[in-house]
Amino acid sequence: MIELRDLRKHYRVTRGGWWSRSRALLRAVDGVSFSVGQGESVGLVGESGSGKSTIGQLVLGLIAPTAGSIVFDGRPLPAGPAAVTALRGQAQVVFQDPYDALSPRQRVREIVTEPLRSLRRHRHSELEDLAVRSLERVGLHARDLDKYPHQFSGGQRQRIGIARAISVSPRFIVLDEPVSALDVSIQAQVVNLLMEIRREQGIAYLFISHNLAIVEHSCDRIVVLYLGKVMEIIPTERLHADPLHPYTRALVDAIPIPDPALAQSTDPLAGEIPDPANPPAGCRFSSRCPLATERCRATEPELIEHHPGHWMACHRQADLPVPSPIT
Repeated sequence: MIELRDLRKHYRVTRGGWWSRSRALLRAVDGVSFSVGQGESVGLVGESGSGKSTIGQLVLGLIAPTAGSIVFDGRPLPAGPAAVTALRGQAQVVFQDPYDALSPRQRVREIVTEPLRSLRRHRHSELEDLAVRSLERVGLHARDLDKYPHQFSGGQRQRIGIARAISVSPRFIVLDEPVSALDVSIQAQVVNLLMEIRREQGIAYLFISHNLAIVEHSCDRIVVLYLGKVMEIIPTERLHADPLHPYTRALVDAIPIPDPALAQSTDPLAGEIPDPANPPAGCRFSSRCPLATERCRATEPELIEHHPGHWMACHRQADLPVPSPIT
């Protein structure tokens, strides 16, 4: 349904004080390609600064790409505000912070019906019934329509955000860290709600998160980003058995194990993500990779399909384990 083709987003940034200012090119997204099928949930993971949220904004048409294209239903999206118009009613978003995502001056009735009023598909008399239906689907009630956001908990506010997103029956939703601001006890409830809605309505998700365990639970495929580049695209069922790229393996090893008896001692990933305005010359991960060679530091690897549906960009592919067949 949605395909990203060599997508790039670069920014010109100013550095230094007034006495020594310089201009640099910040490569937030630098040649990303992947797709999201109808009704599919694709996870987008990586450390802070890898370009996850920027891709979400690009897909929604909120910012224009520097190069590359986004194809929706076989048609390239136009650049600029025209992209928002083309996606209106087709795509929605659930934001990370449920406290900032809802206007404190609006009642729930106004918040949930705002997308419906913008589309002008329904009569005014129908809006409240549609709002109640959306609220009830996320576990809230009609009596909540006249309340303000400050009268709800964080988890309830996120449910209101989800109700607003599904009110127009979209085909695609960008979930930008939808549970990272919630208590751990509430996260599972919200994630399970999102998965139920997806199964019922056939909505496709782009699930952006830094929590690999949550993405593993809720996605069909996982796109691993590092410094604006795709390192690996892996089916979820292969994540623990066959993570090929050293960066993916480091992310998997970093998933907390709740049972101390099962915990394994692994070496943490050394260093921090480099400056996107001054990335390494070859593989973006070469400055932190334990397998890096001179070739890795000089030449950027291509994203190659090593097994049906399993892609990786790494020069050391011969030294990595062979993927096992999916059973």
